[in-house]
Amino acid sequence: MSTEHTHLPPGVEIIATLPDAASRIAVGTEARTVLVTLQPGDPGAPPHRHPGPLFGYVTQGEILFELEGQPPRVLKAGDAVFEPGGDVIHYQGANNLPDAQSQLVVTMFAPVGTPVLTVVGAEELAERQHLRAPRP
Repeated sequence: MSTEHTHLPPGVEIIATLPDAASRIAVGTEARTVLVTLQPGDPGAPPHRHPGPLFGYVTQGEILFELEGQPPRVLKAGDAVFEPGGDVIHYQGANNLPDAQSQLVVTMFAPVGTPVLTVVGAEELAERQHLRAPRP
């Protein structure tokens, strides 16, 4: 973390940083802030991909998160998350709690007019199975 963050006013805290973030953002994109609210036990969206990178923060609960090439992990309130977007498949973003709501806020950088997510079909999932991290 750079020294410019050492003297922040009371109540201001840096949660996470993403070095070289600008190099991941293509020219001609827009920033979108997205609130994802998952009701108790919600499995989230089916496997999908995002049109560009996103950086976010879990504000409430627990989210079972799995990105292509990474093992599934549980993100808890206060945890930050990064996805590169593009070709990478987001397998899971489920509420890990059966009795409480979970929530996440992300800022996504995507070409204007593109959908927030695109569902990946069964055929492509099968073709890319070798890229999925082994599951416990």
